[in-house]
Amino acid sequence: MAETSTKSGAQTWFVPDGYLPARGPEGTYVGHDCVCLLNTTSQEARVWLDIYFEDQDPVEGLEVRLLPKRCLHLRMDKPEMLGGFEMPREVPYALRVRSSVPIVVQYSRLDVTQANMAFLSVMGFPQDEG
Repeated sequence: MAETSTKSGAQTWFVPDGYLPARGPEGTYVGHDCVCLLNTTSQEARVWLDIYFEDQDPVEGLEVRLLPKRCLHLRMDKPEMLGGFEMPREVPYALRVRSSVPIVVQYSRLDVTQANMAFLSVMGFPQDEG
């Protein structure tokens, strides 16, 4: 099937409620945040994360690459996926995700700090570029 000219996604997204939970008790699951990126275009996406905090300066311009027609599950607890940046746990944050091509952004959190684990997943908020 040929690629259509219909734009899918946006180049700027916001996730206002980030929170990397505590690791939780030793076991199968580790508390984490995940920023899920989807690139349906035929071009590689250069993606920049800007992380905003309540009481400290932002960390801006963390760059990741997203191959054409691929997805990436960017774990916020893995510094190797964030250019070496170590996200602090149990600190509220917000994200701005910018991309060189239109992408789709979803955010998920797994909190294992209690016996009944909590999982949430929400779509990011796209900025209207039109």
